[in-house]
Amino acid sequence: MSSIAAVALGTSLLLASASPSATSASGAGEPLATLVGARLVVGMQGTAPSPALLARIRAGRVGGVILMGANVRSAPQVRALTAGLRAAAERGGRKLLIMTDQEGGLVRRFRWAPPAAPADQLGTRTEGAIRKAGRATARALERLGVNVDLAPVADVPGVPDSFIAAMDRGFSTKQARAAKGVTAFAAGLLDGGVAPTLKHFPGLGLATSSTDDAAVRLTVPEEALEAGFVPYRRAIASGVVPLVMISNAAYNAYGGKVAAWSPRVLSTLAGLGFTGVTITDALEPLARTHRVALGQAALRAARAGVDLLLFVGSESSTDAVYDQLLAAARDGRLPRATLEASAARIDELAATYAG
Repeated sequence: MSSIAAVALGTSLLLASASPSATSASGAGEPLATLVGARLVVGMQGTAPSPALLARIRAGRVGGVILMGANVRSAPQVRALTAGLRAAAERGGRKLLIMTDQEGGLVRRFRWAPPAAPADQLGTRTEGAIRKAGRATARALERLGVNVDLAPVADVPGVPDSFIAAMDRGFSTKQARAAKGVTAFAAGLLDGGVAPTLKHFPGLGLATSSTDDAAVRLTVPEEALEAGFVPYRRAIASGVVPLVMISNAAYNAYGGKVAAWSPRVLSTLAGLGFTGVTITDALEPLARTHRVALGQAALRAARAGVDLLLFVGSESSTDAVYDQLLAAARDGRLPRATLEASAARIDELAATYAG
């Protein structure tokens, strides 16, 4: 995808978010069942989609699928897997987001595909070289049938024991250099027709533990967090950010709520000029570390306004969560207007990348 196309995507997402007619056109008259389903990105078991998962996709009860390491055996196997997922979506008259984490280094679901270098090594290269790495990554993912990369990491390590730095996932400890690397890699993914995802807003650079392992709370003032927004500001201004992943950490500066459950965090992101699609981090670790039911964790994120709800656990558990969210939509806890607004953004994203 060219940089012109990337800017066009940003403009169309802005229109979908800001224009009442654009929002209502996408979801008006659509059943609550499919408005809710569009928001779920689910994991799968094994190396081939189950009949139950394919049926859920055909029925519009799933908006996306994430591929993890356990789903991957070889390139031909992945291509067959994604072809089956797409065929099910097409039979239901839909487009499906198929995503993975292909950051580079340790976080790379397809070990044979780029980038082999982790982000901290990529960050030492020129912007042109980083963009080239992003483009090569996108082309490899596109050949596998993947249309969303949950990368790049926009967190800037700011403490000596940052877990982001420990895993070599940040492009630099310098804000400006990190911003260049994040923007260049995202632009490269767009060049190759794959949607990049900046993560984890409003930042995990000051965290010493992973939110997958612990209930992380950052007590620093708002000014300290805003210092880490430089990569987001630059990438958003460059028109290369169709998605942003919201952190599973809690932030005292934003009222003490987990970011994915905080309308204030989402409004802060909008204040940076972002009008695209938001997605949670994996909800199973969030529910476990904060000792809430998975359905409750998902409902809180949906009510806060996060568009896509990401699950990496069992298919049966996400099917149960779907039922809980649908019940919340029917009794008004998830207002139809918010479901339609999310549908407009998600539909635009899927039309652009999952076509």
